[in-house]
Amino acid sequence: MIRRVLGRTGLEVSVLGFGGSEIGFDRVDVATVRRLLHDALDAGLDVVDTAECYGDSEALIGEALAGRRRDVRLFTKCGHYEGTGRDDWRPASLERSIARSLERLRTDHVDLLQLHTCSEDDLRRGDVIEVAERARARGQARFVGYSGDGAAARLAIECGRFDTLQTSLNVADQEAIDLTLPLARARGVGVIVKRPIANAAWRTGHRPDNPYHQVYWDRLQKLDYDFLRRPPAESIGAALRFTAAVPGVHTLIVGTTRAGRWRENAAGLGDGSLPPAEFEVIRSRWRAVADRSWVGQR
Repeated sequence: MIRRVLGRTGLEVSVLGFGGSEIGFDRVDVATVRRLLHDALDAGLDVVDTAECYGDSEALIGEALAGRRRDVRLFTKCGHYEGTGRDDWRPASLERSIARSLERLRTDHVDLLQLHTCSEDDLRRGDVIEVAERARARGQARFVGYSGDGAAARLAIECGRFDTLQTSLNVADQEAIDLTLPLARARGVGVIVKRPIANAAWRTGHRPDNPYHQVYWDRLQKLDYDFLRRPPAESIGAALRFTAAVPGVHTLIVGTTRAGRWRENAAGLGDGSLPPAEFEVIRSRWRAVADRSWVGQR
């Protein structure tokens, strides 16, 4: 598994990481999560990303990683009321959220604590950032980051107080390539990409039932990339390599509930490179087709 240094954090990370949303929302049992994670760790993955609002994800990961905490770079996110999807940026709530996450993850610290899509107004107010910084000062987090997109993500980089940015980027979601990544790269901010394969929205050949994936399906119908007509393993590999080839990207977070999927993705990623001509075909098609409404997906 290829590795990169996550910006100014100095953390060396696997380019392919494990995302914990699916296991939490799909109510996967801990035995399955243990198999998923241990297989990935044994094959070279070391980034595990989750959030307090991903159902039971933190608790499942905490139990599954018992005895292997030192093998992973453990990331989580805060900013929702008692693990729900409702935003709650009150400092006292954030403090409780952080303590709750550490308890569920069965650890005394995470490698990265991220503010989960808080608004520009919340960022400008500053006290939410101070909560994360105090957690870092107490040793509850080694580094602090922002997870989000658009103008708020740009502000998070500009303020100079975050070590990392987690943002959406893929063949159907390229706003960040111009809006945030050049500045992140210039300032040494580590970049973690969520949804690096656009949820593989094209895989089944019909519009997904999950509303969360439908935006990408609709965009891809208009983008009509040639590579999407390849067999799924090949097209997913090409999509991964495109995202990994964007300058400034360090690690790609992919979720799954199926044992073996991670190794398939790792094989598709290969060495993380994409021929420049193929990369430019995808970028050119985006520039020709995308309109201003095609912003980064939360």
